[in-house]
Amino acid sequence: MDYSHVSLTRKNASVHRLTALYPSLRGACWRVTLLVMLVVGLSGCIRNQANGAFSSNSMAASPGELFQTHSDRMATIGMRNNLNSLYRLMDKLYQRNPREWHKTGLASRDVARLAVQQAIEQGRPPPALAGRQDIVALSYALSPEFEGDRVGAFIYAIGSMVITAHGGRTQFYITDTIDAQFVHNAARNIEKATWLLATRRDAQGNPLLLSNELSENGRNLSFAVEFGKIVARLDYLSDVLDERYRRIGVNYAHSLLFLNFLPVQ
Repeated sequence: MDYSHVSLTRKNASVHRLTALYPSLRGACWRVTLLVMLVVGLSGCIRNQANGAFSSNSMAASPGELFQTHSDRMATIGMRNNLNSLYRLMDKLYQRNPREWHKTGLASRDVARLAVQQAIEQGRPPPALAGRQDIVALSYALSPEFEGDRVGAFIYAIGSMVITAHGGRTQFYITDTIDAQFVHNAARNIEKATWLLATRRDAQGNPLLLSNELSENGRNLSFAVEFGKIVARLDYLSDVLDERYRRIGVNYAHSLLFLNFLPVQ
């Protein structure tokens, strides 16, 4: 006698009795199904990142945060704050060096500032840099032979370098990796760039760009403070990334040392 048909019939009857007695089970199943569909849909979108404007210091929560670890979220917030710091520095440099934005031929300082911001977030070098990016653009922007808008070129070069050090991204998810050494190198490059900004002179002996000031007319170290914030954020992220990968190895070593089985769920 074939008992498989009888067994299947009994199973189906049991399911029908459960759904009849507990109608909420059907709703729960549908909710689980919809959640799975949402997760699958979002997972296909997290690679298509739109590097929108970072003018606000707060960002609304988004479904993409479901795919961010603690360090991913910290890197995203750090990138936002670093770009905001660069935009503040750009505005201050344009105020102290108005001749630079006049070189662009744009209508106002605000228009020139917005053009550089869009260039950074869209990865388009200003025309004066002739396609140069990150450290190559930074060296050129701080060279005496550069004749274009030095403020825009300098800020773009630093922004480009910071983004490149983060793997070319401004938002980060569990599928992304960031090299801690590159982030560390970016911090050191900014330290060198700020020193060159303060010491480089043109053929007449004048500073390439006016920034910090210590004179009888007053004291202004706000540029150094803002650059210091960027360096501190980069160094902290580099330390966190190093610790993250180190802890993975330490935890595995602990499991071997104490003969613990690794969790599977």
